[in-house]
Amino acid sequence: MGPISTEIEIDLPREQVFAALADLAERPSFTDHFLTDFHLLRIDPVGIGAGARFRARGPLRSVWMDTTIVAAEEPFRIVEEGLGGRTNRIPNHTVWELTESPGGLTAVRVSHWTEPGALDRGLELLSAGSHWQARGWREALHRLRDRLESDRQPAERVAIAGGNRFATGIP
Repeated sequence: MGPISTEIEIDLPREQVFAALADLAERPSFTDHFLTDFHLLRIDPVGIGAGARFRARGPLRSVWMDTTIVAAEEPFRIVEEGLGGRTNRIPNHTVWELTESPGGLTAVRVSHWTEPGALDRGLELLSAGSHWQARGWREALHRLRDRLESDRQPAERVAIAGGNRFATGIP
């Protein structure tokens, strides 16, 4: 499916927008309308190697997917790769590109695509996946802009799957 691409301008410096995108613990604050059941895959949710697993909702079905940040060129680009689908066999890719726009704005472009095999491609076509995902990514960018420009903190940061790994109250 795809690639699906959408773009928006945010009235913040590129470095601030990059920091928000590179922190997977903040991802549900703007994608939870179509990516649900978000779980982090390691303690440090920021930068190369950070990963998450989530359910991508569609109009007819939802599938589990995961993503891992495999490249980060601060403050220009973040590349994520993962697997998804019923048996975790569909490669997926997400690329975030940040460029300076006139007036101190930051243009954020997200591109997402999957590489399904023959059987999975048929299921994606039947479930209207690309249209649904395109709408989800557009809405996600609007929600990201609204949250960052209003300086609201995410309601709740995502926890590591399995609970808190840090001891509290012990010196």
